[in-house]
Amino acid sequence: MRIVGLMSGTSYDGVDVVAAEFTADGDTLRLRPLGHRELAYPDDLRAEIGALLPPAATTIEAVCRLDNRLGEVFAEAAAAGVELAGGAADAVVSPGQTVFHWVEAGRVRGTLQLGAPARVAARVGVPVLHDLRSADVAAGGQGAPLVPAFDALLLDPAAGPRAALNLGGIANLTVVAPGAPVLGYDVGPANALLDAAARRFLDRPCDVDGARAAAGRVHEALLARLLAEPYYAAPPPKSTGKELFHGGYLDAALAALGEPVAADDVLATLTELTARTVADACDRHRVTEVVAAGGGVRNPTLRARLAALGEGRWRLRTTDELGVPAQAKEAYAFALLGWLSWHGLPGAVPSVTGASRAAVLGSWTPAGPSAAAPRPPAPRRLVVDA
Repeated sequence: MRIVGLMSGTSYDGVDVVAAEFTADGDTLRLRPLGHRELAYPDDLRAEIGALLPPAATTIEAVCRLDNRLGEVFAEAAAAGVELAGGAADAVVSPGQTVFHWVEAGRVRGTLQLGAPARVAARVGVPVLHDLRSADVAAGGQGAPLVPAFDALLLDPAAGPRAALNLGGIANLTVVAPGAPVLGYDVGPANALLDAAARRFLDRPCDVDGARAAAGRVHEALLARLLAEPYYAAPPPKSTGKELFHGGYLDAALAALGEPVAADDVLATLTELTARTVADACDRHRVTEVVAAGGGVRNPTLRARLAALGEGRWRLRTTDELGVPAQAKEAYAFALLGWLSWHGLPGAVPSVTGASRAAVLGSWTPAGPSAAAPRPPAPRRLVVDA
């Protein structure tokens, strides 16, 4: 079965597109990567998304317009994925762009992703799986993270406690260990606050290669204030996003200091925040190896700091060594979730999300009549039987 997977994360800088071929071999599922691409969002679309995200106010009109514009973007991305699949695919997984994750007192009440899946289905002519988080939320779960289902199958727990780390807008961790249930949760910000600082101080979408952070020094008072965030001390299951870690959050922390902080020092401090919170989580679970993926692995300053904090306790490497491109791992993970849902198998892991049951994820938007189902003639009238 060939599946196209799309992913647009909390950094909302573009769409990762993959095509994968899945073959079931007894209780082993084989994944053959067929290729991946990165399609960047234009600046005005990034601005449109940013203007709608909390804590900004918005309108239903703005939500509708963005939903359909994203649908067109995802449709083009899906078409590129079908090309990667050799011109034909069985399904597309388009999880959409998360614009709100409704959390109250640690419990997720709802979640919203935009991306007009009907436009995707109309463009590529195959069924599209979308809205992957809601079924887990309805079962009492966090609806995130969902990638641990992929991590749990990829990492061998027999090798000892190991962690899969994704460094996107938010850092999330999956831990597998012999004889223990899979654990996974959002640790805190990875690129979310770093990118917010880059936009504020550098007028750029990001600090390329962490160069400005490398030139700065950690501001200990700012770091202490940021580390006092209650989210870090909350036990899993837990999830977070830019509803908490946004530009205004950083502005408030800086204002509370009562003294100016140089731009490079802010970036160095935020890099240390991400590295410290991730390393603390890895140490807490006594892992021996951390397998990283996501946009954050492109940041050599962040990677070097993580490796230094783990030295002597755990080894840091990337998913590229396991055959999964680090920049495309989440898209491949969503392709896997599509395979599971297609076969009626759950994709959420209750020990990760806190759900009362393992849910089959997503809603399907068909591209037309199923070729496998017998097709009756089109009705010309309706009769109601008493």
